[in-house]
Amino acid sequence: GSHFKTRIRLRGLFGMDGDFYATSGMKRGPDDMMQVNDGTGDSNDAKKAKFDSRENQPSRVVHIRSLPNDAGETDVVQLGLPFGKMTNVLLLKQKNQAFLEFLDDACALNMVSYFKSNAAQIRLKTCYVQFSNHKELKTDASNTQNTSAQAALQAAQGLLGAGGLGGGGGGGEQTTILRVIVDNVLYPVTLEVLHQLFSRFGKIMKIITFTKNNTFQALLQFSDPISAAAAKDSLDNQNIYNGCNTLKIDYSRLNNLNVKYNNDKSRDFTRPDLPTGDGGMGMGMDNDLGMGGGMGGAGVLGSGANAMAMAGLGGMGSGFNFGGNQLGNRMGNLGGMNQGSGTACILVSNLDEEKVTPDALFILFGVYGNVHRVKILFNKKDNALVQMADPSQAQQAITYLDKARLWGKQLRVAPSRHQLIQMPKDGQSDAGLTKDFVNSPHHRFKRMGTKNYIFPPTSVLHLYNVATLEEDDIRSMFSQYGTVKGFKFFNNDRKMALLEMASIEEATSALIGLHNYQVGDSLHMRVSFSRSTI
Repeated sequence: GSHFKTRIRLRGLFGMDGDFYATSGMKRGPDDMMQVNDGTGDSNDAKKAKFDSRENQPSRVVHIRSLPNDAGETDVVQLGLPFGKMTNVLLLKQKNQAFLEFLDDACALNMVSYFKSNAAQIRLKTCYVQFSNHKELKTDASNTQNTSAQAALQAAQGLLGAGGLGGGGGGGEQTTILRVIVDNVLYPVTLEVLHQLFSRFGKIMKIITFTKNNTFQALLQFSDPISAAAAKDSLDNQNIYNGCNTLKIDYSRLNNLNVKYNNDKSRDFTRPDLPTGDGGMGMGMDNDLGMGGGMGGAGVLGSGANAMAMAGLGGMGSGFNFGGNQLGNRMGNLGGMNQGSGTACILVSNLDEEKVTPDALFILFGVYGNVHRVKILFNKKDNALVQMADPSQAQQAITYLDKARLWGKQLRVAPSRHQLIQMPKDGQSDAGLTKDFVNSPHHRFKRMGTKNYIFPPTSVLHLYNVATLEEDDIRSMFSQYGTVKGFKFFNNDRKMALLEMASIEEATSALIGLHNYQVGDSLHMRVSFSRSTI
């Protein structure tokens, strides 16, 4: 195939002037050669530390490495957006690296300095930021990859344009405080939801939430006006969830927010020593369900479904539209600024409390990652918590299972504020509603990096380990869960077969009921979703 070729002008690199070609699969640049010579693969943290210790001289070009495989130019640009004007971006997808060129050295210095003490993340994966040996980037404008890079830069530049830093009240002065109104509220909005959403654009110093005219509102103070402007221009008139929870954002006339308490209504991130006040934190299980005092009387509607269906902007990839009106609920991660690595816990609601069991959820969510623990809520048995092995697997499950139909209902699947599920204490019984699967032999992802074929639920199922069964036996087993429309063994291997149910919902129920079904002394049938046709 054709190689992506980028012409880079190097000045003072190893004491010489000249042209250098960074070509995917061909010659390496100095940053790349340093990585190879130092052996800085993702699997060796010790060698990464060695790499980090060799700091380059300040340059307006920043080198970003250990990117996730699905990172796009927009992800890289979003990471650099709060630090100033960017003039070029180069993504080396095969090497999981990128180069980001700023207008001047000061912007690059701010970015490198910030990420020395704050973890840089793109799509829930930690990446590493340092100065590049390249002094500038010159790319071929006719190249298709560079076209997408320029589109990402132009979109970001719109946030920093002449109108991007308008102050409160139209006076033109710069402000760091945004006033946010959430209209058409169907799902709960919390301080944490706002922080995770807005912190993608810069460091948030303070947040105050309140209710006015029966409308949920908030004031957010950023560390600098550029971050505030970027957040306003990108998020104004966007929906947090599909078709609802619309953000209306304007600049505040205030110069500073005075936060007295750190609780579920207000937070000063620069003062962790503040008291919680009378309201307390109030961040127990109820807030995961949109109940209790989490909103402090904010009157947010909804019964907990999709407590936060979206996890951030990073997952939008190169297709992110700054001017659109829908954030969506299948985004990857917030990445970047001032936030943790997400949660491995998922809140699942709108279950059939007569049919749901921890084992059923283990099998269904196990399609998208290794399930460690499951807890069905004692006082609300149509809700459950599922703890995955890591946040990326949790996000994967949310992406594919939110709004899926099961047992006659539409599931709602969202991140939980909890980081883990606590098992009952010794001597306590919860009627089998909480179960630990860490040591289960039935995990689909046996090793880190296992390449399973992962699809959303489908009506066609792939069956494995069925050589001991006849077609009539298999059809009979699956007909318990609905109508079997089609079946065929693989031509050259009767260990495997395809079976089609009448609907996706019936196929999902069949997968839950028959995956790991024992078909021999030590043989279990494995059932997966498939994109194949019969």
